[in-house]
Amino acid sequence: MTRYDVAIIGTGPAGLEAALTVKARNKSVLLIGPADLSAKVRKAHTIQNYLGLPNVSGREMQEAFLKHLESSEIKITDEQAKNIYAMGDYFAIQTGGADAMYEAETLILATGLPQTKGLPGEDLFLGKGVSYCATCDAALYRGKKAAVVGYAPKEEDEANFLAELAGEVLYFPQYAGEVRTVPAVKVIREKPVEILGDRSVRALKTDGGEYEADGIFILRETIAPDKLVPGLEIEADRVKVTPQTETNIPGCFAAGDIAGPPYQYIKAAGQGNAAALAAVRYLAAKRKQ
Repeated sequence: MTRYDVAIIGTGPAGLEAALTVKARNKSVLLIGPADLSAKVRKAHTIQNYLGLPNVSGREMQEAFLKHLESSEIKITDEQAKNIYAMGDYFAIQTGGADAMYEAETLILATGLPQTKGLPGEDLFLGKGVSYCATCDAALYRGKKAAVVGYAPKEEDEANFLAELAGEVLYFPQYAGEVRTVPAVKVIREKPVEILGDRSVRALKTDGGEYEADGIFILRETIAPDKLVPGLEIEADRVKVTPQTETNIPGCFAAGDIAGPPYQYIKAAGQGNAAALAAVRYLAAKRKQ
């Protein structure tokens, strides 16, 4: 398996600037995130304070970013990081995609802020029936009953995959529009309000009732950083970082909105640059030992 020098999670301004800086420093880079970049950027009406791009629309900024990546020969791994584990001298990154697992010596988190709050009971039963990756953990629910809460249409694929193994799959879409799932998936348009259980998950409570389940998959666009990377220190709903973007985990850095205010594109890009330089310095010091 290829072990990259730096893995970057997120394709907003912080993640993209980090990738460009890492590549310029002649280090191998793994860039994981949506290939069409940050939804926050794409949907912006007008950005007025980004140096060199005055009064630019979100779409125009997206196009400029993509052209810059292309000219630098940086490719985006169009997947979502589901679980990241600090293994001592490297990080293991599980995506649930075709390759499923990646490795990198250092890690830069630039995922932005989660758009939805966790459900009551989610933290308590994480790893005890609650999961953020159906394709990763589907085998654990062979012949059992699973509930999937999807926050975007792309999560329908995970529900469909789960239906190949689980005895029953309930899908709770949290978005408007037609749902395209296989007949084996039962679609329920209700809002989850709590995860119930004792030592492990027992049921999903919604605004319309309770549904028994052996496992509950919460599939969001962005996973809370402390759920994504176990042991990561959080302060006031953001990743706690030093002025050099270091987290409490050696070799792990954070940049952009995930590291706190101000929530500005220009700040995110600058902090992404700082995180990349910090990661390169970390690699240099590590390899001298």
